[in-house]
Amino acid sequence: MNKPTVIIGASPKTDRYSFKATVKLVLNGHTVYPIGIKEGMIESIPIITNKPILDNVHTVTLYINPTLQQNWIDYIISLKPKRVIFNPGTENPTIYTLLNSHNIECVEACTLVLLSLNSY
Repeated sequence: MNKPTVIIGASPKTDRYSFKATVKLVLNGHTVYPIGIKEGMIESIPIITNKPILDNVHTVTLYINPTLQQNWIDYIISLKPKRVIFNPGTENPTIYTLLNSHNIECVEACTLVLLSLNSY
């Protein structure tokens, strides 16, 4: 089942987990919206450098540290995702309550591991 996913913190650097997650999500049949601060490509997918209005977002997966997340919280809420995945190093319990109050599930997990376990 396709779960359209916004990747916040996308990077064109092949060694970054956000790059690897984007590739693996596509290989698993998910629509992806990689958002980053620098222009570039993740294979054939351009990195988005703004905050586009998107519909039907299932998941937001974070690859930015907690100190940068406050700048993204209103945008994340506006997407109305079913869940936000806090990948290792992005955990931020201070915003879980806010997201939960908007009926957004907070998951502390690794996107790559979830995909490899068919638990995404």
